[in-house]
Amino acid sequence: MSAARKHTALPKAQTLIEALPWLTRHNGKTVVIKFGGNAMIDEELKAAFAQDVVFLRHAGLKPVVVHGGGPQISAQLDKQGLVSEFKAGLRVTTPEAMDVVRMVLAGQVQRELVGLLNQHGPLAVGMTGEDAHTITATQHRPTIDGESVDIGRVGEITAIDTGAIQALLDDGRIPVISSIARSADDHHVYNVNADTAAAALAAALNAETLMVLTDVEGLYEDWPHSDDVISRLTASELEKLLPELSSGMVPKMQGCLHAVRNGVETARVIDGRVQHSILLEIFTDEGIGTMVVPDAPLDVHTGPQQGES
Repeated sequence: MSAARKHTALPKAQTLIEALPWLTRHNGKTVVIKFGGNAMIDEELKAAFAQDVVFLRHAGLKPVVVHGGGPQISAQLDKQGLVSEFKAGLRVTTPEAMDVVRMVLAGQVQRELVGLLNQHGPLAVGMTGEDAHTITATQHRPTIDGESVDIGRVGEITAIDTGAIQALLDDGRIPVISSIARSADDHHVYNVNADTAAAALAAALNAETLMVLTDVEGLYEDWPHSDDVISRLTASELEKLLPELSSGMVPKMQGCLHAVRNGVETARVIDGRVQHSILLEIFTDEGIGTMVVPDAPLDVHTGPQQGES
């Protein structure tokens, strides 16, 4: 082989070697990934996401995928002539709308994702929070102007049973979970915020990492005056920032906070608009998003920190 040919391949080897300590560190660990935003709509990003998740599985990690489907639900409700009413930014979910939510999440978004993952082997198994009572919820009644308001079939998680997910992981499968829940008495089905569901599942599974895909680079230090991203912050630092965050980031960052306060070692918000962002975050020294870690003494790491866990 000529010297020129040998040298063109060298950066690939260096990239693989850089990944080695992270491969060692994450081996055998569970990682919960919230799939959403542009990554869920753009065909190339969807394919790259599926490749990343399968790569994690073959690299010795145990990925669990949790998804919602806001844009797809809105499109289907429009198609069926069901008008979405919003109260304080929350969609009022009637029983008829809940049927559509269930159909879209479990019958469309989840099926497509399972199909993309299974192009790489018989790995993915789709389920919803209803299956095996994985997620139990009660009706979420937000307080608006000092009064408790009925917004229909929107759920607040009361319990998580990880048995079915753990059985799939033990069998080498990749669970793909739609954020739908059942009431404890089995009479009602609820739509649950997917960011919240992913965080609750990460905590219940004793996951090492929660990763939330978004349509921004991470958590900005001083938006809109600066686009500098905070690469790492503690749970307490995040808690102080919560009141200032945009409404779309609140459930994501509350989820990260819940995760690291309940045993998850790191929670990361990463840009789902970047192809292979999951691999860049987990297996490179720099990482690319915002990482939330528990308060001291657990976060006194040395060495590279953004990719660390």
